[in-house]
Amino acid sequence: MAVFILPVYLWFLNITSNGCLSVSTSSLKSHADIRGLLDVYDLLPFDNPDGGPWKQGFEITYKGDEWSEQPLELFLIPHSHNDPGWIKTFDAYYHDQTRHILDNMVVKLSEDSRRKLIWAEISYFSKWWNDIDDQKRAAVKRLVEAGQLELVTGGWVMPDEANSHYFAMLDQLMEGHQWLQKHLGVKPRSGWAIDPFGHSPSMAYLLKGAGLHNMLIQRVHYSIKKHFAQQQTLEFLWRQSWDSSSRSDITCHMMPFYSYDVPHTCGPNPAVCCQFDFQRLPGRRTFCPWKIPPKPITDQNVQERALLLLDQYRQKSRLFRSSVLLVPLGDDFRYVESSEWDVQFNNYQKLFDYFNQHPELHIKARFGTLSDYFQALHQRLSTTRTTLPKLRGDFFSYADRDDHYWTGYFTSRPFYKRLDRKLEATLRATEILFSLTLAEMRRSHSDGRLAENFPAREYFQWLTTGRRNLALFQHHDAVAGTEREHVVRLTSITEQSLLLIIGFCFRSLIIFNPTEQLRTSVISVVVDSPDARVVDAETGRQMAAQISAVWAEPNQPSTDTFQVRTSSLIRLLITAVCFNFLFSHSSCPSWLNFLLSFILKFQKLRLQSGLVRKIQVQFLWYGTRTGSRDKSGAYLFLPADEGAQLYTSSEPPLVRVSRGPIFSDITSHFPHFTHTVRLFHLDGHAGKSLEISNLVDIRSQVNRELVMKIVSDVASGNRFYSDLNGFQMQQRRTLAKLPLQANFYPMTSAAFLQDSMSRLSLLSAQSQGVASLKPGELELVLDRRLQQDDNRGLGQGVTDNKLTASLYHLLLEDRGGGAKEVGGASVDHLSLLAHLASLSLCHPPMTMVAPSNSQLPKLRPFQPLQSSLPCDIHLLNLKTLEDTQVRDAPGVQV
Repeated sequence: MAVFILPVYLWFLNITSNGCLSVSTSSLKSHADIRGLLDVYDLLPFDNPDGGPWKQGFEITYKGDEWSEQPLELFLIPHSHNDPGWIKTFDAYYHDQTRHILDNMVVKLSEDSRRKLIWAEISYFSKWWNDIDDQKRAAVKRLVEAGQLELVTGGWVMPDEANSHYFAMLDQLMEGHQWLQKHLGVKPRSGWAIDPFGHSPSMAYLLKGAGLHNMLIQRVHYSIKKHFAQQQTLEFLWRQSWDSSSRSDITCHMMPFYSYDVPHTCGPNPAVCCQFDFQRLPGRRTFCPWKIPPKPITDQNVQERALLLLDQYRQKSRLFRSSVLLVPLGDDFRYVESSEWDVQFNNYQKLFDYFNQHPELHIKARFGTLSDYFQALHQRLSTTRTTLPKLRGDFFSYADRDDHYWTGYFTSRPFYKRLDRKLEATLRATEILFSLTLAEMRRSHSDGRLAENFPAREYFQWLTTGRRNLALFQHHDAVAGTEREHVVRLTSITEQSLLLIIGFCFRSLIIFNPTEQLRTSVISVVVDSPDARVVDAETGRQMAAQISAVWAEPNQPSTDTFQVRTSSLIRLLITAVCFNFLFSHSSCPSWLNFLLSFILKFQKLRLQSGLVRKIQVQFLWYGTRTGSRDKSGAYLFLPADEGAQLYTSSEPPLVRVSRGPIFSDITSHFPHFTHTVRLFHLDGHAGKSLEISNLVDIRSQVNRELVMKIVSDVASGNRFYSDLNGFQMQQRRTLAKLPLQANFYPMTSAAFLQDSMSRLSLLSAQSQGVASLKPGELELVLDRRLQQDDNRGLGQGVTDNKLTASLYHLLLEDRGGGAKEVGGASVDHLSLLAHLASLSLCHPPMTMVAPSNSQLPKLRPFQPLQSSLPCDIHLLNLKTLEDTQVRDAPGVQV
């Protein structure tokens, strides 16, 4: 059993008298040698002049003697990027392509010890491993030990870094690392992230914590790449925004050009580089769009071809501070055919032999792995006493050309983004319960035998399946919402299994608090009995409860719910009651008065200091561009020139109000969404925020995106904060020099606005795109329905929308003092109150039910913690690892 305890934002946070987290001024000092990406954004004009052969760059020149003292040391790194689901399903890709790549890898690398390959996706590798025999497994181990095959990053997938929560990012990384340790006895040393659509420092932090010291990234805004190339800062030490020391630093290599394919990796001129992708030789499957095909390398042309390629290598080398050069050789699903291995390796080996036979060229070239490159880089930096710059910040939002910003995928397919977080919370709670139960069973059965009614191995296999399903969904085309419809539909199997619970007739209810603090929560259950009361199973004491109607559409059976207020880790015996009421504001003046009073309280929130803030909620439509121009799609957000339009309806909304001892709420029904604002009458953090929920249905729309906008009088200027992966907050600056779509950012779980007096925080139960286009405003994209492809390879729009729920807590707090400056960047965090509220959204109480005919033993409270953990400590997980000797069995707990 592994225990993961995460200190909230690490070790240097102090809790101020007003309950906010702040950074110790003594531990965070401004460092002039540390650059912040926010400052780079302020500096750049974000224009896009034609750079010549390198369209998004500039002309690169060199004299020719730059490498006379330190020869150019080239590492050509063969790779094959295998998406675990995109145009095809995971299984279809595996059977059609991936298994052939890996089968050929064993044969072709074994033929020549100079050949190398790197591999990233352990989900595929583990499936292939299960299919091969012991002889081939032994050959793989020999290749790994010889350094010919390197497993890079080691995650189950190459995760999305915008929408994924850090729990899932870490969980998929652990799943891959545990598999590698058990089956190959290796630990990854370098990270490889060539396809996520923007990059987060949270991922860099997790990699460093997992023992990696180097990483590579690719999809960064082309203006940022150009600027970094001009400054020779494409390689840097990526430091966390809160850290004044070097302990979080990780060496990061940013690829300088447009893509990770061969035409955009050997140098700045893709027309030349494409001639050295020998899979594009005439007569093969692919071709060069620049209409100059590759040529096989012969004794007659090797000099001419080698010098042409060397020129590209030298130009690329001038963008870096060292003379060690990394050049990838691969693309999506490369090396499927045995013949591709031959044409690539044989032709490049002839070029390398020519280079190495001519020392006057001052180049040493060979195939290499990612770790080969970084080892040589660090040696060269040490020898020449060259230092790398330090950088703070993230690489969102990404644009690959023109004003094509990849900000649509922050929201695309929001139904599955919400489902992802539900599965994540369920998996974590199940992991904790399983580990506690297993420990108790092993303690009570000293002979090592577990109780017959606790099939630990079977349960562990289910857990493993759940871990790997969640891990697979963190793939940068899955949770991002950028897969084909038939690939996404596989997820609906899990969705249906979650919803089957609704059909049962419940009588016994067990509630588990998966957080590490005692909490007061509201539990909702659907019941169909004529009477209802909530009874504590241990004491027989009746609990406070509230009956509320569940409103059904015409021709659908109506059901009812009750709400129960309960404390943490309590088991409850439930006998439910049905009570229907219908409210019409035209016939009930008292309810109308309450409605007006509630709205007034919502619009003017009063702080403890006496300050009053005005807050409104609006809904907007964004359309997409018209005419022959590129339009919004699964990846891109390309709004219409007129911007957002206020949502209007030909009919007034149906408004329903409920009031009770547990909560009061207002629900407004519009044609395309149902909007509810709820206030809980509870003590603690649960009663200090407003709950906002939406149920969205835009399936009737064409090329439209629905947005919820929160409007306040908080004087936030052009700055706001959004979180990165639920792990840290990142300051954002809305810049007029950028197009509207460029000012949207990912929000995994939180965003806030603030001025010198107050802070308005929005905490979210799902990831989505967020912007603050005007002071005091937050825009959240709720759903997108787009009829066309946006020309990024998917080949279809986003038209498989579902009835989608979204959930938020809105929190207004007094604020004393400002954010601290760290290296020129403003560092701020969620308050302790907001952090606890966010944890409640991410990890709601788990409700377990039994049919009325089930026989349960006498229930009693179960409290594995004697007391709550400190509020600034979060128990990330309590996880049982796989047995090191027995496959698919729970291991010894430590």
